[in-house]
Amino acid sequence: MSRFETILTEAQDGILTITLNRPDRLNAFTPQMMKELIAAFDEADADDAVRAVIMTGAGRAYCAGADLGAGGATFDYAKRPDRLEQGSPVREDGSVDYSHPGVRDGGGRLALRIFNSNKPVIGAINGPAVGIGVTMTLPFDFRLASEAARFGFVFARRGIVPEAASSWFLPRLVGISQALDWCYSARVFDAAEALKGGLVRSLHAPEDLIPAARALAHALTDHSAPVSVALTRQMMWRMLGAEHPMLAHRLDSRGIWSRGQSGDAREGVQSFLDKREATFPDRVSADFPDFGDLLHDPDYR
Repeated sequence: MSRFETILTEAQDGILTITLNRPDRLNAFTPQMMKELIAAFDEADADDAVRAVIMTGAGRAYCAGADLGAGGATFDYAKRPDRLEQGSPVREDGSVDYSHPGVRDGGGRLALRIFNSNKPVIGAINGPAVGIGVTMTLPFDFRLASEAARFGFVFARRGIVPEAASSWFLPRLVGISQALDWCYSARVFDAAEALKGGLVRSLHAPEDLIPAARALAHALTDHSAPVSVALTRQMMWRMLGAEHPMLAHRLDSRGIWSRGQSGDAREGVQSFLDKREATFPDRVSADFPDFGDLLHDPDYR
Protein backbone atom coordinates (compact mmCIF):
# COMPACT_ATOMS: atom_id res chain seq x y z
CA MET A 1 0.00 0.00 0.00
CA SER A 2 1.14 3.57 -0.68
CA ARG A 3 2.14 5.92 2.08
CA PHE A 4 -0.11 8.95 2.58
CA GLU A 5 0.00 12.15 4.63
CA THR A 6 -3.54 12.40 6.01
CA ILE A 7 -4.40 8.71 6.36
CA LEU A 8 -2.70 5.50 7.43
CA THR A 9 -3.19 2.17 5.71
CA GLU A 10 -2.36 -1.26 7.10
CA ALA A 11 -3.12 -4.60 5.47
CA GLN A 12 -3.23 -7.67 7.69
CA ASP A 13 -4.87 -11.08 7.27
CA GLY A 14 -6.86 -9.95 4.26
CA ILE A 15 -8.19 -6.78 5.89
CA LEU A 16 -7.12 -3.26 4.92
CA THR A 17 -7.54 -0.80 7.77
CA ILE A 18 -7.67 2.85 6.72
CA THR A 19 -7.19 5.31 9.58
CA LEU A 20 -7.97 9.01 9.20
CA ASN A 21 -4.81 10.53 10.60
CA ARG A 22 -5.11 14.19 11.51
CA PRO A 23 -5.72 13.72 15.24
CA ASP A 24 -4.61 17.25 16.12
CA ARG A 25 -7.53 18.50 13.98
CA LEU A 26 -9.93 15.72 15.04
CA ASN A 27 -9.29 14.17 11.61
CA ALA A 28 -11.04 17.07 9.89
CA PHE A 29 -11.66 16.43 6.20
CA THR A 30 -9.57 18.22 3.56
CA PRO A 31 -9.27 18.00 -0.24
CA GLN A 32 -6.00 16.13 0.23
CA MET A 33 -7.68 13.58 2.50
CA MET A 34 -10.39 13.08 -0.11
CA LYS A 35 -7.81 12.33 -2.80
CA GLU A 36 -5.84 10.01 -0.56
CA LEU A 37 -8.94 8.06 0.50
CA ILE A 38 -10.00 7.62 -3.12
CA ALA A 39 -6.49 6.39 -3.94
CA ALA A 40 -6.59 3.96 -1.01
CA PHE A 41 -9.86 2.46 -2.26
CA ASP A 42 -8.38 2.20 -5.76
CA GLU A 43 -5.46 0.25 -4.31
CA ALA A 44 -7.75 -1.95 -2.22
CA ASP A 45 -9.79 -2.95 -5.27
CA ALA A 46 -6.63 -3.74 -7.24
CA ASP A 47 -5.13 -5.91 -4.45
CA ASP A 48 -6.63 -9.41 -4.43
CA ALA A 49 -5.10 -10.05 -1.01
CA VAL A 50 -7.51 -7.47 0.44
CA ARG A 51 -10.87 -9.06 1.21
CA ALA A 52 -12.45 -6.24 3.25
CA VAL A 53 -11.82 -2.63 4.28
CA ILE A 54 -12.20 -1.11 7.75
CA MET A 55 -12.20 2.66 8.25
CA THR A 56 -11.55 4.34 11.60
CA GLY A 57 -9.98 7.48 13.04
CA ALA A 58 -6.81 8.26 14.96
CA GLY A 59 -7.12 9.76 18.43
CA ARG A 60 -10.42 10.58 20.07
CA ALA A 61 -12.43 11.43 16.94
CA TYR A 62 -13.49 9.64 13.81
CA CYS A 63 -13.88 12.83 11.77
CA ALA A 64 -15.11 16.19 13.06
CA GLY A 65 -16.26 17.26 9.59
CA ALA A 66 -14.77 19.60 7.05
CA ASP A 67 -11.68 21.51 8.15
CA LEU A 68 -13.04 25.00 8.89
CA GLY A 69 -9.62 26.64 8.95
CA ALA A 70 -10.61 28.92 6.07
CA GLY A 71 -13.33 30.49 8.21
CA GLY A 72 -16.57 31.73 6.71
CA ALA A 73 -15.35 31.07 3.17
CA THR A 74 -14.83 27.35 3.83
CA PHE A 75 -17.74 26.33 1.62
CA ASP A 76 -17.40 29.14 -0.95
CA TYR A 77 -15.88 27.04 -3.69
CA ALA A 78 -15.67 30.00 -6.04
CA LYS A 79 -12.98 31.51 -3.79
CA ARG A 80 -11.06 28.44 -2.68
CA PRO A 81 -7.52 28.16 -4.12
CA ASP A 82 -7.80 24.40 -4.66
CA ARG A 83 -10.90 25.00 -6.80
CA LEU A 84 -9.52 27.96 -8.73
CA GLU A 85 -6.70 25.73 -10.00
CA GLN A 86 -9.33 23.98 -12.13
CA GLY A 87 -10.57 27.24 -13.63
CA SER A 88 -13.74 29.07 -12.80
CA PRO A 89 -17.15 27.51 -13.46
CA VAL A 90 -18.67 31.00 -13.68
CA ARG A 91 -19.30 32.01 -17.27
CA GLU A 92 -18.79 35.52 -18.60
CA ASP A 93 -22.51 36.23 -18.35
CA GLY A 94 -22.47 35.32 -14.64
CA SER A 95 -24.21 31.98 -15.02
CA VAL A 96 -22.67 28.85 -13.51
CA ASP A 97 -21.56 25.79 -15.44
CA TYR A 98 -22.74 23.13 -12.98
CA SER A 99 -21.00 20.40 -15.00
CA HIS A 100 -17.62 22.02 -14.28
CA PRO A 101 -15.32 19.92 -12.01
CA GLY A 102 -14.83 22.96 -9.78
CA VAL A 103 -18.48 22.71 -8.71
CA ARG A 104 -18.35 19.07 -7.64
CA ASP A 105 -18.74 18.27 -3.97
CA GLY A 106 -15.59 16.59 -2.67
CA GLY A 107 -17.50 14.50 -0.15
CA GLY A 108 -19.65 13.20 -2.96
CA ARG A 109 -16.62 12.15 -4.96
CA LEU A 110 -15.47 10.07 -2.00
CA ALA A 111 -18.94 8.65 -1.30
CA LEU A 112 -19.32 7.54 -4.92
CA ARG A 113 -15.90 5.88 -4.85
CA ILE A 114 -16.85 3.95 -1.73
CA PHE A 115 -20.19 3.04 -3.34
CA ASN A 116 -18.23 1.53 -6.24
CA SER A 117 -15.92 -0.50 -3.97
CA ASN A 118 -15.58 -4.18 -4.82
CA LYS A 119 -14.71 -5.04 -1.24
CA PRO A 120 -17.02 -4.91 1.81
CA VAL A 121 -16.51 -1.72 3.82
CA ILE A 122 -16.94 -1.56 7.59
CA GLY A 123 -16.82 1.62 9.64
CA ALA A 124 -15.33 1.48 13.13
CA ILE A 125 -16.60 4.84 14.35
CA ASN A 126 -14.39 5.53 17.35
CA GLY A 127 -15.51 9.05 18.25
CA PRO A 128 -17.31 12.13 16.94
CA ALA A 129 -18.47 11.78 13.32
CA VAL A 130 -19.98 15.08 12.20
CA GLY A 131 -20.80 16.55 8.79
CA ILE A 132 -18.72 14.79 6.16
CA GLY A 133 -17.45 12.69 9.06
CA VAL A 134 -20.80 10.91 9.15
CA THR A 135 -21.96 11.25 5.53
CA MET A 136 -18.80 9.56 4.25
CA THR A 137 -19.84 6.48 6.25
CA LEU A 138 -23.24 6.10 4.60
CA PRO A 139 -21.92 4.03 1.64
CA PHE A 140 -20.24 1.66 4.13
CA ASP A 141 -21.88 -1.74 4.34
CA PHE A 142 -21.81 -1.69 8.13
CA ARG A 143 -21.09 0.91 10.79
CA LEU A 144 -19.93 -0.22 14.22
CA ALA A 145 -19.62 2.50 16.84
CA SER A 146 -17.81 3.10 20.07
CA GLU A 147 -20.04 3.96 23.00
CA ALA A 148 -18.15 7.27 22.97
CA ALA A 149 -19.13 8.09 19.38
CA ARG A 150 -21.28 11.10 18.53
CA PHE A 151 -23.00 11.89 15.25
CA GLY A 152 -24.33 15.02 13.61
CA PHE A 153 -25.77 16.00 10.25
CA VAL A 154 -25.01 19.62 11.15
CA PHE A 155 -25.30 21.22 7.71
CA ALA A 156 -28.33 23.41 8.43
CA ARG A 157 -26.47 24.91 11.39
CA ARG A 158 -23.61 25.83 9.05
CA GLY A 159 -25.92 27.41 6.47
CA ILE A 160 -25.44 24.70 3.86
CA VAL A 161 -27.15 21.42 2.93
CA PRO A 162 -26.33 17.72 3.27
CA GLU A 163 -23.63 16.55 0.87
CA ALA A 164 -21.71 13.38 -0.07
CA ALA A 165 -24.83 12.06 -1.83
CA SER A 166 -26.41 11.67 1.62
CA SER A 167 -29.83 12.73 0.30
CA TRP A 168 -29.74 9.39 -1.56
CA PHE A 169 -28.05 7.21 1.07
CA LEU A 170 -29.48 8.39 4.39
CA PRO A 171 -33.24 7.92 3.77
CA ARG A 172 -32.56 4.47 2.36
CA LEU A 173 -30.64 3.50 5.48
CA VAL A 174 -32.83 4.97 8.23
CA GLY A 175 -36.10 6.04 6.58
CA ILE A 176 -37.21 9.47 5.44
CA SER A 177 -38.62 10.72 8.77
CA GLN A 178 -35.51 9.83 10.75
CA ALA A 179 -33.28 11.34 8.06
CA LEU A 180 -35.25 14.59 8.09
CA ASP A 181 -35.25 14.74 11.89
CA TRP A 182 -31.47 14.56 12.05
CA CYS A 183 -30.93 16.92 9.10
CA TYR A 184 -33.57 19.56 9.96
CA SER A 185 -32.51 19.85 13.60
CA ALA A 186 -28.81 19.48 12.73
CA ARG A 187 -28.28 18.33 16.31
CA VAL A 188 -25.45 16.14 17.55
CA PHE A 189 -26.71 12.86 19.00
CA ASP A 190 -25.13 9.98 20.87
CA ALA A 191 -24.30 6.45 19.83
CA ALA A 192 -27.38 5.00 21.52
CA GLU A 193 -29.65 7.14 19.34
CA ALA A 194 -27.65 6.21 16.27
CA LEU A 195 -28.21 2.54 17.08
CA LYS A 196 -31.93 3.03 17.74
CA GLY A 197 -32.32 4.99 14.51
CA GLY A 198 -30.64 2.32 12.41
CA LEU A 199 -27.52 4.29 11.52
CA VAL A 200 -25.14 1.86 13.23
CA ARG A 201 -25.18 -1.92 13.58
CA SER A 202 -23.79 -2.28 17.10
CA LEU A 203 -22.12 -0.43 19.98
CA HIS A 204 -18.85 -1.44 21.61
CA ALA A 205 -16.54 -0.40 24.39
CA PRO A 206 -13.72 1.67 22.84
CA GLU A 207 -11.14 -1.08 23.32
CA ASP A 208 -13.42 -3.65 21.69
CA LEU A 209 -14.34 -1.67 18.57
CA ILE A 210 -11.54 -2.62 16.16
CA PRO A 211 -11.53 -6.30 17.26
CA ALA A 212 -15.29 -6.40 16.63
CA ALA A 213 -14.87 -4.83 13.18
CA ARG A 214 -12.12 -7.29 12.28
CA ALA A 215 -14.19 -10.23 13.49
CA LEU A 216 -17.09 -9.07 11.31
CA ALA A 217 -14.80 -8.64 8.30
CA HIS A 218 -13.54 -12.20 8.67
CA ALA A 219 -17.05 -13.59 9.16
CA LEU A 220 -18.16 -11.88 5.93
CA THR A 221 -15.29 -12.95 3.72
CA ASP A 222 -13.31 -15.94 5.01
CA HIS A 223 -15.51 -18.60 3.44
CA SER A 224 -16.96 -16.72 0.47
CA ALA A 225 -15.77 -16.35 -3.12
CA PRO A 226 -14.25 -12.86 -3.50
CA VAL A 227 -15.82 -12.24 -6.93
CA SER A 228 -19.22 -13.31 -5.61
CA VAL A 229 -18.90 -10.90 -2.69
CA ALA A 230 -17.85 -8.08 -5.02
CA LEU A 231 -20.76 -8.69 -7.40
CA THR A 232 -23.26 -9.10 -4.58
CA ARG A 233 -22.17 -5.77 -3.08
CA GLN A 234 -22.73 -3.96 -6.35
CA MET A 235 -26.01 -5.74 -7.10
CA MET A 236 -27.53 -4.97 -3.71
CA TRP A 237 -26.48 -1.32 -3.58
CA ARG A 238 -27.45 -0.52 -7.16
CA MET A 239 -30.83 -2.21 -6.91
CA LEU A 240 -31.77 0.15 -4.07
CA GLY A 241 -32.63 2.64 -6.80
CA ALA A 242 -34.27 0.23 -9.24
CA GLU A 243 -37.79 1.15 -10.30
CA HIS A 244 -39.05 -2.43 -10.80
CA PRO A 245 -37.97 -5.95 -9.74
CA MET A 246 -37.63 -6.83 -13.43
CA LEU A 247 -34.39 -4.86 -13.40
CA ALA A 248 -33.13 -7.07 -10.58
CA HIS A 249 -34.26 -10.17 -12.50
CA ARG A 250 -32.29 -9.06 -15.55
CA LEU A 251 -29.24 -8.38 -13.42
CA ASP A 252 -29.55 -11.65 -11.49
CA SER A 253 -29.93 -13.63 -14.72
CA ARG A 254 -26.83 -12.13 -16.28
CA GLY A 255 -24.89 -12.61 -13.06
CA ILE A 256 -25.84 -16.27 -12.71
CA TRP A 257 -25.05 -16.89 -16.38
CA SER A 258 -21.67 -15.24 -16.06
CA ARG A 259 -20.60 -16.79 -12.76
CA GLY A 260 -22.19 -20.19 -13.43
CA GLN A 261 -19.43 -20.88 -15.96
CA SER A 262 -16.65 -19.81 -13.60
CA GLY A 263 -14.04 -21.79 -11.77
CA ASP A 264 -15.49 -20.43 -8.56
CA ALA A 265 -18.87 -22.04 -9.26
CA ARG A 266 -17.30 -25.40 -10.04
CA GLU A 267 -15.18 -25.24 -6.91
CA GLY A 268 -18.08 -24.08 -4.75
CA VAL A 269 -20.21 -27.05 -5.72
CA GLN A 270 -17.40 -29.63 -5.67
CA SER A 271 -16.11 -28.54 -2.26
CA PHE A 272 -19.64 -28.88 -0.88
CA LEU A 273 -19.94 -32.40 -2.29
CA ASP A 274 -16.48 -33.28 -0.97
CA LYS A 275 -17.30 -31.78 2.45
CA ARG A 276 -14.16 -29.64 2.44
CA GLU A 277 -13.28 -25.96 2.56
CA ALA A 278 -13.45 -24.29 -0.86
CA THR A 279 -10.40 -22.79 -2.53
CA PHE A 280 -11.85 -20.29 -4.97
CA PRO A 281 -9.58 -19.65 -7.99
CA ASP A 282 -11.09 -16.45 -9.42
CA ARG A 283 -9.81 -12.98 -8.56
CA VAL A 284 -11.69 -9.69 -8.39
CA SER A 285 -8.93 -7.85 -10.27
CA ALA A 286 -9.13 -10.21 -13.26
CA ASP A 287 -12.49 -11.97 -13.21
CA PHE A 288 -15.05 -9.33 -12.21
CA PRO A 289 -17.51 -9.03 -15.13
CA ASP A 290 -18.30 -5.72 -16.76
CA PHE A 291 -20.96 -4.49 -14.37
CA GLY A 292 -22.09 -1.75 -16.72
CA ASP A 293 -23.06 -4.39 -19.27
CA LEU A 294 -24.85 -6.42 -16.61
CA LEU A 295 -26.95 -3.45 -15.65
CA HIS A 296 -27.40 -1.45 -18.81
CA ASP A 297 -27.03 -3.75 -21.81
CA PRO A 298 -29.50 -2.23 -24.33
CA ASP A 299 -29.87 -5.56 -26.14
CA TYR A 300 -31.21 -7.31 -23.05
CA ARG A 301 -34.85 -6.35 -22.48
